Amino acid sequence: MSQTNILLEAGTNELEVVEFTLLEQPPGQTEAYHGHYAVNVAKVLEIIRMPKVTEMPQLSDPSVLGAFNLRSSIIPLVDLSVWLGKTKAPPAEGEEEGKVIVTEFNGVVTAFLVSGVNRIHRINWEEVMSPGAYLASFSSDCITGVINLEGRIVFVLDLEKIVAELNPSMALHLDLDFEAHRGKAMKALIADDSSLIRNMLRDLLEKAGFTVETAFHGQELWDRLQKLNHAAKEQGRQLTDYVQIVITDIEMPTMDGLTLCRKIKDDPDLGRLPVILFSSLITDKLRHKGEAVGADDQISKPEVTQLARRARDLIESRLQESS
Repeated sequence: MSQTNILLEAGTNELEVVEFTLLEQPPGQTEAYHGHYAVNVAKVLEIIRMPKVTEMPQLSDPSVLGAFNLRSSIIPLVDLSVWLGKTKAPPAEGEEEGKVIVTEFNGVVTAFLVSGVNRIHRINWEEVMSPGAYLASFSSDCITGVINLEGRIVFVLDLEKIVAELNPSMALHLDLDFEAHRGKAMKALIADDSSLIRNMLRDLLEKAGFTVETAFHGQELWDRLQKLNHAAKEQGRQLTDYVQIVITDIEMPTMDGLTLCRKIKDDPDLGRLPVILFSSLITDKLRHKGEAVGADDQISKPEVTQLARRARDLIESRLQESS
């Protein structure tokens, strides 16, 4: 099973997810059961049978089974059951050992071993519920959403967090030689459904000379923009007195970043506000989606230094145009 071109129009708040299962053996129980999970199709290159895996020396995590060769590319294989701390049940007699989901995001290709793959579902981001802080705490914050699919509870996994923990070089970081901006602080609104990413972005951008306000998803940031726009009109001030740039992830429950960007650009009051898409989904194959909704810039995680510099450049360019 390989990925076909996903013909989703940008900015419609839709996504497609691959539903897959992990065969789990709960402690103290004799019967195994299938846990249901999902990942955004946009991150999936293809789905293959279990390949021949070569062990790697000095592996830092037991979930990394090794690496395999796929069309002259050497790809690491991560056992999702092991990483999630599940007691893995063996396949029934006659069943395959599992399926491998090959993904690409943040410019890195990683494969994940799962028990089986069901099918692709097209849904609206409004159908993706937030796991909430309480539920997320039970899963090491690796669940970004919960979907009810045909009566099944399906967890959307944060594969970015998994890869970043296995490979710390993929985590967000500000270059040590980055020169902090010493002029007037610039005002940014940020939307990202990961509390870890929101807090890191706030910290890193504040070091780069920004004042930062964050939102959990696109709808929350959109509502905040409406209030700021209303306040600016009431007080006879410019919107830029309150916010000068919007930085948004793409994958978020309720309203995604593409839809948020389209709504901002279509609004007569907000349209000139620069918007940067900051997402693991910024690739050559998917960049056209950001262009279709009018994004001013698109930056792939984890390039935070580039994000700070290019955000500053966009703000200064807008200020020069209005002076």
